[in-house]
Amino acid sequence: MNERPAEQKLERRVTAGLRGASWNPELLPTDMRTAVFPLTTADEAPVIGYLHARGGERTAVFIMHPRELLVSHYMVPHLVGAGYACWVQGPRTVGNDLRLEHELALQDVAAGMVKLRELGFEKIVLLGNSGGAGLFAYYNQQSLLAPEARIARTPGGRASKLADATMPSADGFIFVAPHPGQGKLLMSMIDGSVVDEGDPFSVDPALDPFSAANGYQDGKSGGAKYAPDFLDRYRVAQRARVARIDAAARESIKARMAEKKRMADGEQANPFKAAFSGVFNVWRTDADPRCFDLSIDPSDRRWGSVWGANPTVSNVGSVGFARCCTPESWLSTWSGLSSHASFEACGASIEQPTLLIYYTGDNSVFPSDVAEIFASIASSDKQRHDIRGNHHGQSLRLDEPSGQEIAAAKVIEWLGARYPQGVSASGMGAAE
Repeated sequence: MNERPAEQKLERRVTAGLRGASWNPELLPTDMRTAVFPLTTADEAPVIGYLHARGGERTAVFIMHPRELLVSHYMVPHLVGAGYACWVQGPRTVGNDLRLEHELALQDVAAGMVKLRELGFEKIVLLGNSGGAGLFAYYNQQSLLAPEARIARTPGGRASKLADATMPSADGFIFVAPHPGQGKLLMSMIDGSVVDEGDPFSVDPALDPFSAANGYQDGKSGGAKYAPDFLDRYRVAQRARVARIDAAARESIKARMAEKKRMADGEQANPFKAAFSGVFNVWRTDADPRCFDLSIDPSDRRWGSVWGANPTVSNVGSVGFARCCTPESWLSTWSGLSSHASFEACGASIEQPTLLIYYTGDNSVFPSDVAEIFASIASSDKQRHDIRGNHHGQSLRLDEPSGQEIAAAKVIEWLGARYPQGVSASGMGAAE
């Protein structure tokens, strides 16, 4: 089945550049100014915060992703134009999964929150887009605890130093296209048919989601149709694969720490083994059956994954989720069994007012995921809006409005009902 020219044009637009994640320059308020704030976290890491504002705002919307720099996020022009300041926090590991440990990323969030309180903002609302949602849920859980009760070590054993951090709590939350947490996301996407982590092409034929014998067809041929028993076995195999990688990661850390201890004790040791970080690749991480069998967890999504419509490339290509990790980053960020950054673990801590935006054509967040996320949030003041759009809110058809603009209107309406905006009573706004 060939795509119509309009569909081809839409696909080219969707896959161009950052897939529509950046702002429309034409929507930027002419009097908006951006101030850059170099910051140092409580664990002495350098990070940068960007404040977009017109001056006089009393409420700031804080945007961050644990591994992406969202300075030009598409919500910024709408929010600033409506009278809200936007703070975009830069993480210490921009574009780098290799060192990303969520416990340390919480330090980055805290540094930005402290600065916003110092700048005098009366209210701070955290806007978590995609992977930023799980990060902010985790931050909220930890910020509400007494310092001594916060998690002391990452899943890999590194000191978090969160007890030493000032962690101001948020006044509200906005979650846009949230997934359950990066580890939970990968648990659904990782190829369960891999039998040897050292061989990217190893496969158990009985579990291969891209085998016609198991029900696979590409989108032009009508799409896959997986049997329930195959899906049950496949989900078990995905979990087992994550557990195997967890075990290997922990063994690598154990070996390195044992060598370090021998050195510290003055015993004969190998300094190279004591320093060995154990960097490893995780191949075949784009194989969620829901992306190819659209009858599973049905939505408005197009055939294919968030990485595109050619799983032959995205599943084994150089770019993909969790492609290159250290044992520590895998356990803290990408393991659905070991990571603490998930709504399953942290949603119950969210009692502040919460807005959730779900794009119904999302290829990485599915209806059952959103239902579970929304149910996990403890707030009695929570709203959910379902809007047509892909993961970045782009329209699914050329003849329909942008989901980004509809979402922005919902966000501004929700903010206006709960949080002050505009210039403070003294006339001296927090952003000035």
